[in-house]
Amino acid sequence: MSSPTHFAFIIGEALIDAVTTTDGVTKEHPGGSPANVALTLGRLGRSAHLLTWIGQDERGRTIEQWLQESRVYIEPASAGAQATSLARASLSASGSATYQFDVEWDLPPVQVPAGAVIAHTGSIAAILQPGGAKVRALLEAARDTATITYDPNMRPTLMGSPNEVRPHVETYVGLSDVVKVSDEDLEWLYPGVDPRDVARRWQAGGPALVVVTFGGEGAFAVTSQDELTVAAPQTTVADTVGAGDSFMGALLHGLWEQGLVGSVERQNLHAINSATLETVLLQCTKVAAVTVSRAGANPPWLAELDE
Repeated sequence: MSSPTHFAFIIGEALIDAVTTTDGVTKEHPGGSPANVALTLGRLGRSAHLLTWIGQDERGRTIEQWLQESRVYIEPASAGAQATSLARASLSASGSATYQFDVEWDLPPVQVPAGAVIAHTGSIAAILQPGGAKVRALLEAARDTATITYDPNMRPTLMGSPNEVRPHVETYVGLSDVVKVSDEDLEWLYPGVDPRDVARRWQAGGPALVVVTFGGEGAFAVTSQDELTVAAPQTTVADTVGAGDSFMGALLHGLWEQGLVGSVERQNLHAINSATLETVLLQCTKVAAVTVSRAGANPPWLAELDE
């Protein structure tokens, strides 16, 4: 796949989700939070390059095929792991998932490729060592050219206690232009604190935009100019796997659509107006609603949004 002039550079885990449903049946699906973001961008017609850490094994080949079918370019240095990582997910009756992990996370020595107008990371990749420190260094290097975006997407069974993880998360927030986080993640990181208050504090510390998702209740956004709440469309939930990642991918797509990505647009991103932001966020909720209506991390293609 050829490399376009401008693209989103997504850094983070791609893995296999072994999902066990309430009837005890287990099926394997490709996944991983940053990989799902890249997949969403590819399906929405955006150029996405994924730097990840997979093995040259059957599961790794499954991931490569899955991503390439959604037009994601996989950085060649990504296939250096001893084995492709595995996440075991158990679904509850409501469709929510709990996870256990067999994960190896590292990165090869690479530089930020020319043409990256977005540099995104999140979840396991930002925290788990030895790769986490390398991710942070790449984001710091990318600030000169790219909009920096982050989704904490907590995995408590892998990351440690809130007290251990919180300083790392706050460092990434301070590096970022755009942060998307779920209410569940904030409730775990800051027990007893209103997620909206955390978002306000995070935004005051540097990002142009902080968005908190509340599942089927919609989303809350805060900028230096304003605060905004949008509702989520009504939908029948198959499961919530990949919903937050598809929202994140749609958020990047929407800001790109508005001409607000790349470091040269940083000042304009800080000045985003409410009408523009509402347009972007409503599209995000629509993308996430389609994703939860289908099994697994299966975000819509751009053409589906117009149906």
